Amino acid sequence: MPVPTTRRRRTTAVAAVALVALSAACGGPAGTAEETRADVEFLNTTPAASGQLDEATWLMSTEPSTLDLDGDAATSHSDLVMANVCERLLQVQPDLSVAPHLAESYEWATPTTLVFRLREDVTFHSGAAMTARDVVWSLNRHADGAAESDEYVNVESIEETGPYEVTVHLTQSDAVFLQSLAGDAGVVLERAAVEAQGDAYGTPSGEDACSGPLALDSWRSGQEIELARAGDYWNPERASRTDRITFRWMSDDAMVNSLVTGSATGTYLENLAAADRLAQSSGLTVNQGPSTRVWSLMVTERGGLADPRLRTALSLALDREGINRAGLAGLGQPWREPVGSGAWGYETAVFEAAHEEIEGFPASPGEEDIEEARRLVAEVGDTEPIVVASDGTSIRNVVANAVVSAADEIGLEASIERVSEAEYTAYYSNEEGRRAVDLFADDYFISKFDPLGFYKNGASDSTVQWLLRDPGFDDLVARGRAALDDAERARLSVEMATAWADAKPWISLVSSPSTVVMSDEVTGVPAAGIYFYYPWAADLGTGEG
Repeated sequence: MPVPTTRRRRTTAVAAVALVALSAACGGPAGTAEETRADVEFLNTTPAASGQLDEATWLMSTEPSTLDLDGDAATSHSDLVMANVCERLLQVQPDLSVAPHLAESYEWATPTTLVFRLREDVTFHSGAAMTARDVVWSLNRHADGAAESDEYVNVESIEETGPYEVTVHLTQSDAVFLQSLAGDAGVVLERAAVEAQGDAYGTPSGEDACSGPLALDSWRSGQEIELARAGDYWNPERASRTDRITFRWMSDDAMVNSLVTGSATGTYLENLAAADRLAQSSGLTVNQGPSTRVWSLMVTERGGLADPRLRTALSLALDREGINRAGLAGLGQPWREPVGSGAWGYETAVFEAAHEEIEGFPASPGEEDIEEARRLVAEVGDTEPIVVASDGTSIRNVVANAVVSAADEIGLEASIERVSEAEYTAYYSNEEGRRAVDLFADDYFISKFDPLGFYKNGASDSTVQWLLRDPGFDDLVARGRAALDDAERARLSVEMATAWADAKPWISLVSSPSTVVMSDEVTGVPAAGIYFYYPWAADLGTGEG
């Protein structure tokens, strides 16, 4: 489910500024496994571990509010922890492909009937065997909850059709639904364990109800969360290489100090600006990988940019490389789409080529871009002043100032409206608040490794964009969801990407690659942005020597 609030699809904004050029990062699509700088390599996964790790300390910026992934308060930090504890019917792989997992196999028996054959050897941490009843109950729980219910929009019924078989009946074929089962929509829980705990499930006093390679050992609220190796894990070939991992949360400065001094093992870094200092520190490795996360300017319904020509003009004049250097330490990449290359889990060459053909989103505007932008502004005539919001965080200040500078250069008037973090976060749900500003910047990522998982947000009933109301686009979304053939779905996704780029309900700025920082004594975790849904800590171990 792509939700652009702190619910799990947006993490804490970058908080520091470092002006470091990284020219190689602009040389090609961020989805390619290339070296972005001498000490920051771009790859899908770090080298495989060769030895067992007794204990690890992993850092993140914020304590989870809940460990119930269906809970209203679940965030990306909840996923970061529980990806190692809970398992899904399907599982995303480090190469971004999706493979059967708790489901041994699946097939579309008809275009609207999806049949899962379950593994018969799965046991939960309690020792109880996973049954088809647990799976049916879990999927219905997701369908009824706030977090994943939108993934079930085409699901008509879910039923147990055999001791190890579950059948899903849909109103139409839906490839996006299938993809979502590798995310939180496909988590399988032990029904008896959840129901026995009642309201305690997902809280510091609760236990997990899952089957993964690590189990919840303790949650000391305000201090730390500990996971321990599941000694009786049902899949011994994929048992955890880490015996115990402790999660702690702290500020950016404290996080950097902990990593530099060796008191922490690693982190998936939210603050890319901090990566420069870390990459220059001995004893640490910094790696990046493809992610779906992109910083964009969301255009509200206020009306200052109602004319698409003005949105195009502003896009042509924005200095994306400047935003990248000032806001992301040069570790991002100027980007043309609202979803990153981490979504290219299939037909990669098709999506990469289509991305390169999108026009109107220059890395750094040239004279021709500025001239065309000025022409479009003059063609529109008198316009209302543009208001761009900022909550005072560094990256959003960088973006807001870039908007004001670009607008001034092409003959538009723009100003910055400073708002609280709470007001900023509420823009998605507060229509009245949105009507006070024309633009606000946010980073957005999705749980599916398919561009259609994002572009379905272009539908007229979308709650995260407010300008694109096009029956033609709605038809593309419906056809795309129904396309079970990868090549056909990719073709339709490319059509949606082109239509989105023309309409610009959001103005794409910079992709934000997944970034992992670790002690150079450990290795094995994915660098790609799959760690919210894949048991990454189970792969963490010692390197050679």
